[in-house]
Amino acid sequence: MTTGLPTLDWPALYPVLIVTVACFACLLLDATPRGARPGVLAATGVLGVAGAVGVSLLLWTSPASSFQGMLVVDGFALFLNVVIGGGAILVLLLSVGYLPRLGVEAGEYYALILFATVGMMLMAAGTDLLVIFLALELMSLSLYVLAGTFRTRPEGNEAALKYFLLGAFASGFFLYGIALLYGATGTTNLGRLGATLAVPGAARDPMILAGLALLLVGFGFKTSAVPFHQWAPDVYQGAPTTVAALIATGSKAAAFGALLRVLLAMRPLEPDWAVALWLLAALTMTVGNVVALVQSNVKRLLAYSSIAHVGYMLVGLAAGLGPGAPAVLFYLGVYAVASAGAFGTILLLQREGEEAIDLAAYGGLAGRHPVLALGFTVFLLALIGMPPTAGFVGKFYLFSAAIQRGLVWLAVLAVLNSVMAAYYYLRLIVYMYMREPEGAPTTAFVTPAASIALLVSAWVTLQLGLWPGPVLAMARRAVAPLLP
Repeated sequence: MTTGLPTLDWPALYPVLIVTVACFACLLLDATPRGARPGVLAATGVLGVAGAVGVSLLLWTSPASSFQGMLVVDGFALFLNVVIGGGAILVLLLSVGYLPRLGVEAGEYYALILFATVGMMLMAAGTDLLVIFLALELMSLSLYVLAGTFRTRPEGNEAALKYFLLGAFASGFFLYGIALLYGATGTTNLGRLGATLAVPGAARDPMILAGLALLLVGFGFKTSAVPFHQWAPDVYQGAPTTVAALIATGSKAAAFGALLRVLLAMRPLEPDWAVALWLLAALTMTVGNVVALVQSNVKRLLAYSSIAHVGYMLVGLAAGLGPGAPAVLFYLGVYAVASAGAFGTILLLQREGEEAIDLAAYGGLAGRHPVLALGFTVFLLALIGMPPTAGFVGKFYLFSAAIQRGLVWLAVLAVLNSVMAAYYYLRLIVYMYMREPEGAPTTAFVTPAASIALLVSAWVTLQLGLWPGPVLAMARRAVAPLLP
């Protein structure tokens, strides 16, 4: 009897391997006697992630799997690779001048961003609950450390500690849910799990229902859905703004990608999880928008705004995976670009030696920095959902999916929440264009890399609003093979 190592389908691993090589390259460059300049580390990371995105696009027509089908690089994973990789590239570009300006020289910062990106890509490609859990932990552990980058600041330490403790607690729920599902079905593979649940009567097993509920708790924390959102405002405020942007974009895309795969496997349980998602969507978007109305700290405002946007995406999932999944994928891309642009604008502004995160610091910004104010306005209008930005198209498809499935009241609630959100977004625009500056002036520190990141974000935000068809078609093609 001969034994050997299992054969691997290497093309399925290419995107992840490229980012991993870039990560180790950053570690080696930083370990040299003189270290490496932030620009070199960021460039190495950008090249690695861009290479992974390029390979993902080349693999679009030739899906592959590896590790006995536990890791699948199909259209679904490749679409999310582009979203996650695009967000990571924007964060890396924005980081070049940001950390040195604040007196932080952390070479491991760039490696941790790449490690988190690897975890996000693996979450999107995982077709086994254990792979999804391991990828989730790789992403989460990297983000816990990144959240505490400002080691000498109390709010930075508080952010990292809260994120770690609550994240570990949520991971326990997630792992216990996997254990219950394995005990009830004898498998953690999503395909075999779906086949088991399709047997008449199997979907009513209390252990299976309890396992699904615990998985939703774990995903609820990672997406900051209400009532699992308490960590988000403090982490967004205490962490570096670039890390807040990565959490708001890449981690949410990865979590929603994994959640979509799990729900697709558990379609026999759709009557049960659709009700739970309906309630989560209504609570999440309402609580997020209501609390954001009273925020004067712009980073906390965007934190509660991100919670509200999670609620909008849950509306798409509650509407069913047929019409809702492509709309959610498209909206993930739209939100990632607009949110990265908004956070990127904030981190370029400084007042009295600190980040300009107070609402009053934006008074008269259009007069002093008109280009930055214009770009910020584009991103805020996209987050509102105003035409001709991509945010309008994304919300239109999400809410249309809810109406198609008869969830009219949920769609009405989502529209009312969007109107409510317009108040706090427009308030920022009013401050920039119609308020006189108060106190110390707000200065801008714009680097070439940051300029490229913001210009690309603004262009994509407008481009997807004026011509969304190709990307939306890609989202539909990505989901179609996974639907029965």
